[in-house]
Amino acid sequence: MLNIWGVILYLRLPWITAQAGIGLTWLIILMSVIVTSITGLSISAISTNGKVKSGGTYFLISRSLGPELGGSIGLIFAFANAVAVAMHTVGFAETVRDLLIEYNAVIVDPVNDIRIIGVITVTVLLLISLAGMEWEAKAQIVFFFVIMVSFVSYIVGTIMPPSEEKQSKGFFSYQGSIFLENIVPNWRGETGSFFGMFSIFFPSATGILAGANISGDLKDPAVAIPKGTLMAIFWTTVSYLAISASIGSCVLRDASGIVNDTIPLNDTDCEGLSCQFGWDFSECRQNETCYYGLANHYQAMSMVSAFSPLITAGIFAATLSSALACLVSAPKVFQCLCKDKLYPFIGFFGKGYGKNNEPIRGYLLAFIISIAFILIAELNTIAPIISNFFLCSYALINFSCFHASITNSPGWRPSFRYYSKWTSLFGAVVSVVIMFLLTWWAAIIAVAIIFILLGYVTYKKPDVNWGSSVQAGAYKMALTYSVGLTGVQEHVKNFRPQCLVLTGPPNFRPALVDFVSSITKNTSLMICGNVVTVSIIYCQEVYIYIYIYIYIGD
Repeated sequence: MLNIWGVILYLRLPWITAQAGIGLTWLIILMSVIVTSITGLSISAISTNGKVKSGGTYFLISRSLGPELGGSIGLIFAFANAVAVAMHTVGFAETVRDLLIEYNAVIVDPVNDIRIIGVITVTVLLLISLAGMEWEAKAQIVFFFVIMVSFVSYIVGTIMPPSEEKQSKGFFSYQGSIFLENIVPNWRGETGSFFGMFSIFFPSATGILAGANISGDLKDPAVAIPKGTLMAIFWTTVSYLAISASIGSCVLRDASGIVNDTIPLNDTDCEGLSCQFGWDFSECRQNETCYYGLANHYQAMSMVSAFSPLITAGIFAATLSSALACLVSAPKVFQCLCKDKLYPFIGFFGKGYGKNNEPIRGYLLAFIISIAFILIAELNTIAPIISNFFLCSYALINFSCFHASITNSPGWRPSFRYYSKWTSLFGAVVSVVIMFLLTWWAAIIAVAIIFILLGYVTYKKPDVNWGSSVQAGAYKMALTYSVGLTGVQEHVKNFRPQCLVLTGPPNFRPALVDFVSSITKNTSLMICGNVVTVSIIYCQEVYIYIYIYIYIGD
């Protein structure tokens, strides 16, 4: 839940509600939840199919689909988690920057302040991560408590009668007229579109694999991953829907924040919904200079709250907990990938240290990647980048569950039964479609990277055998076509000689093998057989056993 709740919940959900309206915001949330719920069912089935080791998502996919797809998605997923560290850290830095502006304590300028605060923050998080899982787990408990208290403060704040200062900022408690105005969309700016808002919101639903990513540290992953993942999806979805509907019923889209903008007596020129409540924000709305309101002020939840410092604390807890979880997940996934030696030049980062085999070099690599994206210092730019990579990961997870089910592999026996192969396929297709609808060029880049990595592993043919569903599919396909050949009538155009050559062990009579090979010409079937007779006298009876060793050549 801590990894799902993050920067988007506090700093962008009210703004998305202003842009898309309550109705379409709920649709965005439910679309995201459909993808994550189906993926949650798929990951639950995969994680309960045998023992789950460290490596999380990469381990589950690679052992299911094989090294070709597993390796590529493991690399992309580890990178996406590293970028997610930057996204949550920038959200934290943005809040601290706003506090500094409020108290006239700007360090350099608004953009560079985010960069400075972000780099310092991610450095502290790195030190916490290097201290080990025990410290990380203790910190997460504190973060969870703070977030719960901030939710209570927000709910109480929506019920309390608003002060004059809050009214000047567009807050009037629950009003039916505000709800009706905010239920419809009001697109603004370059990202003002349905899929533009979806791409910004979707990262807030991507924390569902936090449990799977630390599977090696869980006492009983096969039970903990399905139970924790599905319950987390349910409760976080309820919170998203409730916050979107409640803040959309309390706060106007535009407000000036000036306490003198009340309507004078006998004033008939006032326009807009604010006039019903005795305030005139028409001037700043027409000039597009309104600083407050859902559409302009990212800290709307803090303004509504009964005690705003609690919301600030909640933002700190949500952003830092999510950043910390991603900073722990990315190196562990990458470490497992390095140990499998599927790609060159990355084995250096696979070395573990200490009793828990901590990937310190992987932590440093994730730290460097996150700093590179922190320097962008723009949350609305980083979020869509992450969306495509996570959607790509979810598509592969769902496809791996579908493929393992459709091939009827004997090794596919998950104890989690509440999934369907067709639902998994639907989840995979929907994830790919949404990728292209969000940012088609980024989707093409992501798919191209997967195919390049897939082609490399296919060409190199690493010496691994994980009993993947790809192997099961190849066997099933070969068996199906072989059985199908029995119903095909021979024809002179398609005649191919099928030769049984009694060579004994083939290396004993190579001339005979070469002779028949000149007949089959690499296009027909040659079977080399070795017949051995063994006499066994038992109970005054003689049994003759005939063993035929089959060698299938070109």
